[in-house]
Amino acid sequence: MELAEFLRETQASVRSQLKDGALYEELVYASIVMDHMAEIGMTFEPVECYYEGKVGNATLRLGGYALSDDSDQLDLFVSLYQGVNEPTPIPDAETKVAVEQCFRFLSLCAQGKMAPKLDPSSDVRSLAETLQAIYNDLEQIRIFVITDRVAKSKSFKTKEISGKSVRLEVMDIERLHRHMAEGKPRDELVIDFNELSGQPLPCVFVNGQNDDYDYALTAVPGDALRLLYEKFGARLLEANVRSFLSVKGKGVNAGIQNTLRNSPERFMAYNNGIVMVADEIRLGHAQDGMPGIAWLKGLQIVNGGQTTASLYFTKKKYPDIDLGSVRIAAKIIVMRVQDPAKEEALVSDISRFANSQNAVRQSDLSANKPFHVEIEKISRTVYCPDGVSQWFYERAAGSYNTLLAREGTTPAKLKKIKDAIPTSRRLTKTDLAKYLNAWDQKPDIVSLGSQKNFDRFMASLVVPEGHELKLPSTADFKAMIAKARIYRDAQKLIRPMFQAFQANITAYTVSVISMLIGDKIDLEKIWTNQSISPELLAQIEVWARQVSEILHESAGGRMISEWAKKSECKDAVFSISYSPVASGIPEVRYET
Repeated sequence: MELAEFLRETQASVRSQLKDGALYEELVYASIVMDHMAEIGMTFEPVECYYEGKVGNATLRLGGYALSDDSDQLDLFVSLYQGVNEPTPIPDAETKVAVEQCFRFLSLCAQGKMAPKLDPSSDVRSLAETLQAIYNDLEQIRIFVITDRVAKSKSFKTKEISGKSVRLEVMDIERLHRHMAEGKPRDELVIDFNELSGQPLPCVFVNGQNDDYDYALTAVPGDALRLLYEKFGARLLEANVRSFLSVKGKGVNAGIQNTLRNSPERFMAYNNGIVMVADEIRLGHAQDGMPGIAWLKGLQIVNGGQTTASLYFTKKKYPDIDLGSVRIAAKIIVMRVQDPAKEEALVSDISRFANSQNAVRQSDLSANKPFHVEIEKISRTVYCPDGVSQWFYERAAGSYNTLLAREGTTPAKLKKIKDAIPTSRRLTKTDLAKYLNAWDQKPDIVSLGSQKNFDRFMASLVVPEGHELKLPSTADFKAMIAKARIYRDAQKLIRPMFQAFQANITAYTVSVISMLIGDKIDLEKIWTNQSISPELLAQIEVWARQVSEILHESAGGRMISEWAKKSECKDAVFSISYSPVASGIPEVRYET
C-alpha cells in the first residue's frame, strides 16, 4: 500500500471512531499511534491525557504519557494533527516547537511548579504530582511528537533537564506506514557491527535445509549487547519475552549481576547464551579472516531477555564494571519465510521451544493456537447480515494487508474487498482479548495493558490435561462481534467526555454494563444491526459518568491509570449502586 493510500485509510479509520459532531480527531489519531507503539514494544502502556495551557508567556502541551511498571522510565507524547489526506511535509521548526512545549511541561513538573497551577480535581494535576514525585528516580525519559504529516527529521538532539537526558523522536505518518502498512516495524532494528564492535562478529554460518531459515553461531561482546538494549529497549525483545520480563520487573538476575561484578571473564562459561531471530543478514570478514556478521536487520531476542536486561541495568547501577571481557554465546536464526502468519507461527515456536526450560509463557501458547485459528476460519466464512461485508480476524500481524495484496490485484478488486472488509471491521488478537475480558467483568486485568491482558486471556483458555479445548462456534463468533461493537461504540462515546483515562473508564463501564444487564442484552440483535441503539448509548453515557466518579473518589489521589489495575478498584466500582436501566432500550429484554 502506497503512503498516500495508507494516509487516507488511516484518516478514514480516525473519523469512523468519532462520536457524531465531536471534533476529537487529534486524540483518536494519537491513540492509534500510541497503541501501535505499545504493541511493538516501543513504549509502555499509553494513557491519553490531553493538556494545552499557558504558564506565564510559555505555551505547554501534552497528549499522553506512558510509564514503566517500575516508574523509572517515562515517555511523553505530544501531537501535531492536521487531518490531511495527501502526504504533506511538516517543517522541523514546527516539530521542535511541539517538543519545546512538552519539554516545558515536564520541566515545570520536575521543579514542582506545575501542579499548584492546576485545578486539584484535574486529571493532569495528578500526573504533574506523580512526575514531580518520581522524577529523581527516572532512568530514561523520551518525548515523542506524533503527526499525520511527513517529518524530515525523525529524531532530534538529546536535551537535558535537571541532570536527566531526554531523548526526542518523531513518529510521523511515514514511519507509521512502514510499521503498519508494510508490516515491518522490526525494519528499524538495524545493527551494524562494524560501527558497534569495530569489526564483523566472527561466526559459523549454516545455510538452512529448507526455505524457512538460515542460522549463525557467534559470541556477542557484552558492551555491544548492552548498547543495543540502550538504543532499542524492550523493542529488542520478542513479545513473549517482553511480557515475561514485564512481569518480573527489570529482569535483573542476581547470579548474572554477581558474575558481571566479580568474574566477567567467566560470563560465557556460566551463561546459557541468547537466541535471536533476524529478517536479513550481511556477512563480511573479521580481522582474522574468518566469516563474520557485519549487519543485521529486524533483530529480535527470543531467548535471553533476562541476560540482556541484566547487562544493561547492572552496568547502569555499577558504572565501574568492565564489560570488555564479557562475551555472550548467541544463535541467530535468519528468517526466509515471507508469509506473515507462517513467520509469526515460526517465531512463536522458536521462542516457545527456546524458553521451554524456564518460566516464560508456561501457559504454552501452542495449546491455545487452535482457538485463534478457528476464529480466523469463521471470520473468513461468516458474512454480516447484508450478505456482502465481513469482519476480519487478524491472527497474525500484517495478514490484513497480505489479504489486500493477494486479492486486490486490480483497483476494482481492491475497492471491492475494502468495501466488504474495511479497516473498521479488522479485529486483532489483543483487541478481542480486551473486549472479552471487559465483558467478563475483569476491567482490572484489561487496565494492565494489551499484552498483559492478552496473556491472562490466553491463560484462561488452558484446559486441564486430558481435556479438550472447546473451540468457538459461529454463534460464539457473532456474540464476540456484538461485544466488540458494544466496547467500540462505548469507547467512541466516552473519549470526548473526559480529559484523561478514557481507556480505563471504558473498560470499567463495559464491565458494569455486563454486570447490570449483561444477561438481558440481546447480542444477536446487535450482530444483526452491526451497531448499538441511541437508547443504549444514552444509558452507557449515564453509567460512564458514574464509573468515572467512583474511580476518582476511590483512587484517593492516586493516578487513575495505576489504581484501575488493582482488584480493590474493581471491588469499589462494582460495589456502588448505579442508576436503574432506562426503559425502551431495544437490545434489552425486560422482565415482564
